[in-house]
Amino acid sequence: MSNIKDNLGKVEQQIKNACLKSNICPSSVDLLAVSKTKPASDVELAYQAGQRLFGENYVQEAVEKISTLNSLTDIAWHFIGPIQSNKTKLIAEHFHWVQSVDRIKIMQRLNEQRPPELGKLNICLQINISGEESKSGAALNQLPALIQASKACSNLVLRGFMAIPEKGDANLSFEKMHQLFKQYQLEIPTIDTLSMGMSADMEQAIHHGSTMVRIGTAVFGSRN
Repeated sequence: MSNIKDNLGKVEQQIKNACLKSNICPSSVDLLAVSKTKPASDVELAYQAGQRLFGENYVQEAVEKISTLNSLTDIAWHFIGPIQSNKTKLIAEHFHWVQSVDRIKIMQRLNEQRPPELGKLNICLQINISGEESKSGAALNQLPALIQASKACSNLVLRGFMAIPEKGDANLSFEKMHQLFKQYQLEIPTIDTLSMGMSADMEQAIHHGSTMVRIGTAVFGSRN
């Protein structure tokens, strides 16, 4: 317990320091604890230490954890991994957020398969801001069509954007994402989330306007 609790405290302090360095209110940046490959017991320890937002990359593994911890009703589960068409139903039925939507087909399937009694599913559009072939995410020229398609999805709420920047060129990618975020915030009132920054580049991401950082190893230790 003490390790995860201590780790959370250190990361939260790092977020606070990065915010203060850039004259940003610390409460405007959320910590998403990335719990992929970690057991439900580790998530529960983080929960007991006050953490409420958790990110998962693998559907089957995540669904087992969500089911195990279903008594913790104020957890918000975020799906942050690549999405296969045959997994959209499970994602729509179990998660509160999906940050990795990058195709209209996936968006429409999530919309159709979201159980109405769960309320609307929050989504972020994942942008391949550096144009790397090895990365998931929509190209910039696909973004207007994705946003237009989201307006027809009555069971989804577009909350913002997610990105994984190119290594070595993070500042430029972060700045481009922030400009996109500000542009679309003016058009779409539900957009309030810019998810970017991980353990190695968290301070840079916060400086460039990230509202949510995705931190795994620094909270839970090395991957299993």
